[in-house]
Amino acid sequence: MFASLLIANRGEIARRIMRTARRMRISTVAVYSDADAGAAHVREADRAVRIGPSPAAESYLRGDAVIAAAQEAGAEAIHPGYGFLSENADFAQAVIDAGMTWVGPPPPAIRAMGLKDAAKRLMAAAGVPVTPGYLGDDQSEAALAREAAAIGWPVMIKAVAGGGGRGMRRVDQASDFAEALASARREAGAAFGDERVLLEKAVERPRHIEVQVFGDRSGNVVHLFERDCSLQRRHQKVIEEAPAPGMDAVAREAVCAAAVRAAKAVAYEGAGTVEFIADAAEGLRPDRIWFMEMNTRLQVEHPVTEAITGLDLVEWQLRVAAGEPLPLKQDQIAIRGHAIEARLYAEDPAQGFLPSSGVLDFLDLPTEVRVDAGFETGDRVTPYYDPMLAKLIAHGPDRPTALAGLSAACSETRVWPVKTNAGFLHRLLERPEVTAGAVETGLIAALMPAIAAPPPPSQVLLVTAAVARLDEAIPGDATDPWLALGGFRLNAPAQTRVRLRWGADEYEVDSDAVPAGAWNDVAAISLKPDGALVCFQGGEAYAFSPPGRPPAAEAAGGDGVILAPMPGRIVAIAATAGQVVGRAAPLVTLEAMKMEHVLTAPFDGKVVEVKVEVGQQVGEGALLARVEPSPSAP
Repeated sequence: MFASLLIANRGEIARRIMRTARRMRISTVAVYSDADAGAAHVREADRAVRIGPSPAAESYLRGDAVIAAAQEAGAEAIHPGYGFLSENADFAQAVIDAGMTWVGPPPPAIRAMGLKDAAKRLMAAAGVPVTPGYLGDDQSEAALAREAAAIGWPVMIKAVAGGGGRGMRRVDQASDFAEALASARREAGAAFGDERVLLEKAVERPRHIEVQVFGDRSGNVVHLFERDCSLQRRHQKVIEEAPAPGMDAVAREAVCAAAVRAAKAVAYEGAGTVEFIADAAEGLRPDRIWFMEMNTRLQVEHPVTEAITGLDLVEWQLRVAAGEPLPLKQDQIAIRGHAIEARLYAEDPAQGFLPSSGVLDFLDLPTEVRVDAGFETGDRVTPYYDPMLAKLIAHGPDRPTALAGLSAACSETRVWPVKTNAGFLHRLLERPEVTAGAVETGLIAALMPAIAAPPPPSQVLLVTAAVARLDEAIPGDATDPWLALGGFRLNAPAQTRVRLRWGADEYEVDSDAVPAGAWNDVAAISLKPDGALVCFQGGEAYAFSPPGRPPAAEAAGGDGVILAPMPGRIVAIAATAGQVVGRAAPLVTLEAMKMEHVLTAPFDGKVVEVKVEVGQQVGEGALLARVEPSPSAP
């Protein structure tokens, strides 16, 4: 076994790898960009080496800088984590050529599975069922449109070098194809440097089933059962669980056997995930599950597999990379209970899931479940990388127990002032469709109107906020707009009314409505520097402002001024000055945090001006466009 390991990654996966390495008495080396100089993974490593400026293209995606850092630190092996360079065959070969151990599959296996079209041809030859579609070399718009029509609507456009939902679009009719193709190509080119796409028949009731496989240098391959990753938003996984709900023994044997055949077809070594799409219209039938792609790395959702098998997948990776055989044979691996994971993101579901950045002044994560976190209180979330803060993983003897544990964990998550999806996750996990196991890739989109925005503050929350304000108020401060005295009586104290504003709504709570001990039931409350109050409930942060003073964010877009919510690059402009647009009409597309974000009109009106051009880099708060309301608009 090697004695030192460089982790070519950041955030929670870097810290998770370090945890296993430390237990195995392997010293760790972190790499960091300027934006991550004070990050948690840097603080936790035995040694850290700077590899470049903040943008990933100038740091974490520079293989030469990573290898130079490993040589400088004397690292004997490199673990790529996931994302960044993890599936880059040239980088893997460069690590090997530099005389270090590559913790991952052989470069030929990465190349074989790196392009979706080539991988599907290989899988079909190996007897693995593949989804009907087009894998041809003709990438002209006319040819692709013709093939899409021949496949039959709806179809999926997918980047051949893609992953994580990037460069993927569903098209339901011919008139939408050209725009969707252009968007998919643009996103694929930015994310992978390759604009080529393939086409697949879109499955009407799809479920995303994947199988964890492991191979060693002796040709042994085992599976560690399946995971269900069907709860997705814009093709990005949100909730993952193992085993898959409704998967019987026959279907499990079929899909896991197909995954093992896929791995053996490319002489696979180390951890990999074979992904399948299932048509769940009649349940999970073996003849309705097709190969999609293989991820030649560790997956974000690997903790749920660890939970149900009791195994450490990173330890297996390190041992296989060091030349050891697989620790267990297939008949020694069993399913124990159920596990489910949620991805905690720095984003605002109520604002179209726009990423949120800033300093984490308050970060309180649950303790009753496993938490793999990349940040701690006081750390800064920057706009340069994926906005995932942590993963929450619950395990129990059965699915209802694990589900309830994860829902409670999301509800107990408290973060400020960076916005998160914790409340959204809690509401999603409480939905009857989810508790019943009726999951599919389109479910979140269907539920969005009901679960995207936080509910109004409950009476308990208002009472809690009132108690907190009374506790913090200076006695006798008659100028405080939060408090007002009334009901003067000679034989009793004056009644105190606490006025609270949340968003556009104002509330008034009387002191005699506050039950004794209400403050003692509050888990976390903080005061903002301007005196506004923040309370937490159901995973949401409720910021109460003094009456008459709306929060700064409330007017964003409401006056027709469209500002950049974060630094990024303008990749598309859908409107021109003078154009009449409807509410929610797309205006400008901003690429930031590895995704495209479409900024829309806040009301019916006319575009007065567009201040940016395609390709332009903009900072947070930059003026992008301005819309004036039509006479009939509210």
